[in-house]
Amino acid sequence: MKHFEKTIESEDIFNGHVIHVMHDKVELEDGSSAMREVVAHPGGVAVAALTENNELLFVRQFRYPYKEVLLELPAGKLEKGQSPLDNAKRELLEETGAVGRQYMTLGKLYPSPGYCGEIIHLYFCRVDHYGNQSLDEGEFLDVERIPLDKAVQMVLNGELPDAKTQTAVLKTAMLTGLGTPEL
Repeated sequence: MKHFEKTIESEDIFNGHVIHVMHDKVELEDGSSAMREVVAHPGGVAVAALTENNELLFVRQFRYPYKEVLLELPAGKLEKGQSPLDNAKRELLEETGAVGRQYMTLGKLYPSPGYCGEIIHLYFCRVDHYGNQSLDEGEFLDVERIPLDKAVQMVLNGELPDAKTQTAVLKTAMLTGLGTPEL
């Protein structure tokens, strides 16, 4: 492999509930060395769940790092022992009460490859029926339905700053042929 960095040393800086931070010394391809700060994350999932009326299910919740309320697609952290698809189904049900059908992968998203190893698995599904919402302890959110075409326009207008949401909304619009924006 032409472009590669070999880890020489790795120092654990922080081990938390969600992330692990390391400070690594690496050897570059020209033989010189450099330091890398790395955040290890277990990964996550996000689901673009489309209703019978071609509305996407969104959740509105406070995001502490930004100190603001964001509108996002249902999403969550990968749990050990479950596949990304099983995690996606669980998160959709827990956050919205919806049960999906015809799940399709929308691929993977690397949100911050310069320093973080997180991989978010994106999915599309059709909403089959609704069960009971079951939020995690300390989780507070509101569920909203937004027509796919309006969601696409919101992405283009900068109203949905979350990367996983932008990507999944636009891929869903492209793959379904719905949600053509007004230019």
